[in-house]
Amino acid sequence: MRKLLIAMFVGLPLAAFAAPPKKVTLDVQNMTCALCPVTVKLSLEKVSGVSTVKIDFDKKTATVTYDPEQAQPDALTEATANAGYPSTVQGMAQ
Repeated sequence: MRKLLIAMFVGLPLAAFAAPPKKVTLDVQNMTCALCPVTVKLSLEKVSGVSTVKIDFDKKTATVTYDPEQAQPDALTEATANAGYPSTVQGMAQ
């Protein structure tokens, strides 16, 4: 019986145990020039667990896809604030 259980777990892909990625949109302050979105994007990409960052300069938002087991929205807002661009969570989607 034990060998059967081990065989079952070894056969499962690791992705089956991972939490699904989450997406959050941040309202970002102080983005006033063409280089600001680059700085915001780089600051967010440095957060462990972040997989994609999309900046909308016109709307002053950053949409971030992340692994909830590695990152949380407060780490994202802290990253932008540390780069000089305070942000707040606009909304969350899965």
